[in-house]
Amino acid sequence: MGYQELTFDKDSIFLVTGGAGFIGSNLCEALLEMGYRVRCLDNLSTGKYENIEPFITHEAFTFIEGDIRDLDTCLNTTEGVDYVLNQAAWGSVPRSIEMPLLYEEINIRGTLNMMEASRQNGVKKFVYASSSSVYGDHPQLPKKEGVEGNVLSPYALTKKVDEEYGRLYHQLYGLDTYGLRYFNVFGRRQNPDGAYAAVIPKFIRMLLNGETPTINGDGRQSRDFTYIDNVIEANLKACLASSEAAGKAFNIGAGGREYLIDVYHDLCRALALQVEPNFGPPRQGDIRDSNADITRARELLGYHPEYDFSRGIALAIDWYKENLK
Repeated sequence: MGYQELTFDKDSIFLVTGGAGFIGSNLCEALLEMGYRVRCLDNLSTGKYENIEPFITHEAFTFIEGDIRDLDTCLNTTEGVDYVLNQAAWGSVPRSIEMPLLYEEINIRGTLNMMEASRQNGVKKFVYASSSSVYGDHPQLPKKEGVEGNVLSPYALTKKVDEEYGRLYHQLYGLDTYGLRYFNVFGRRQNPDGAYAAVIPKFIRMLLNGETPTINGDGRQSRDFTYIDNVIEANLKACLASSEAAGKAFNIGAGGREYLIDVYHDLCRALALQVEPNFGPPRQGDIRDSNADITRARELLGYHPEYDFSRGIALAIDWYKENLK
């Protein structure tokens, strides 16, 4: 069952932090289409106003420009809220290596502020974005919750700490928290610009513009690329999960494994292009291989991803062709 068939109380209010970002704006859109009231909190540091502009006049949508580093803002925005979908964070492993203090401030203290505000205001469910990067240098494939290695970047460490706070807030205070370890999410509205852009939109934009992309490393690194609609499903099913499942982290992937060089050639074929890539040095802090064991999410959240890589990438390419003018 996809997320469109899920039902909540008709008066439910959702707060999406980082709601002007890639994942957050897709969550806002899905919830509005399902008929629920949505508050969007974003300071627009990495999110884009244009991502939420289509919803601004929607009677069920409220945009609050604010920062999760400010506890009063978190307290005010969670008042009367039933479900918090906490997507606000700074991503990118390489950028976190350059700016560890800022990542601690936003990703750890900001998330903690949101948990505390949710606790004080009696939020029913607190669902937050974690990351497959918490697996660090552990070689096991597929990746399974409870079998983690040493983290390789400040970004990964912030997500690991968030999970520990999520466990404690459930154990000590009874807040139902659910950590979602995203595996390389891609799809509509993902930003293709900048040095820290995700690989799929960046490659698509460069190929459409007649440029030659650079692959970091040999291209044989693998990823469990996960289409955005699977992530929407996981967030909403976590909101309906039992309290027995709370306090845990869950792998949210498609359960597949794609090699980067194969993805690159798939994109070239889909765009009817023949462009050999450049190769650069491997990126510091990156995990070599990633593939999700989604058993726990399937059993405890009812997560059944509808979109495999081939279906998702076809939809993503169509969206970028239409929107990258």
